[in-house]
Amino acid sequence: MSILVTRPHPDNEATAGNLRARGHVVLLAPVLKFEPVAFHDESEAGYGAVIVTSANAIRAIAPQLRDLGLLELPLFAVGEHTAAAARDAGFGEVIVAGGDAASLREKIIRSARDKVLKKKSTLLYLAGADLSRDLGGELDAEGFNVVTQTTYRMAPVKHLPREVCEGFAAHGVEAVLHYSRRSARAFLDAARDEGVEISALAIPQCCLSETVAGVLRDAGASQVLVAATPDENALFDTLERALRTRLA
Repeated sequence: MSILVTRPHPDNEATAGNLRARGHVVLLAPVLKFEPVAFHDESEAGYGAVIVTSANAIRAIAPQLRDLGLLELPLFAVGEHTAAAARDAGFGEVIVAGGDAASLREKIIRSARDKVLKKKSTLLYLAGADLSRDLGGELDAEGFNVVTQTTYRMAPVKHLPREVCEGFAAHGVEAVLHYSRRSARAFLDAARDEGVEISALAIPQCCLSETVAGVLRDAGASQVLVAATPDENALFDTLERALRTRLA
């Protein structure tokens, strides 16, 4: 029996390694494909800090970061995974939020309140093409000046790998891990197109957040579990709970 990881490459490889270390057999079905977007910064404002809600935003412009003068700025990262990517890219000062956009927003507001960040400074938000919430607009409403620059997009993959479809047909998949609303939707669309939607939704769907879980519930999944906190270790704990429940 296998655990299906729908996370995009290359993060899915790290997830698979962690699952295998826990004794699981893993199937990979990256349902979104990373595509960098050409970055042209036309703002004349000097930035006071960088905001990032995905490691992909950093990967997309990693070769340009030094020339753009961004590595010297403090960077606000949505969670530890994104923070690690920022440190690997060369950022020296990385402030880490609790794993979701709401906690990142509060971290930025608190930093301004504590005089760590100048509220009137311009913040550069390196973002994806499809945003689940308007973080820049929310911060603008709090008195910040946010410049949002799209650095990447995640394109849906139309088909699931053959071994994944065969796994569903043979009832060989124990659970599915979901990391974002967009990947959950892309997974559902691909499963429907492949004719395995019923089998796919009949097993536990382990989700990184309640926002992600809503997509699966709306599609008719009855076994939807949500991580206690929006991080991978908590998601793995949710997976173990789901598997214990199935065996009980």
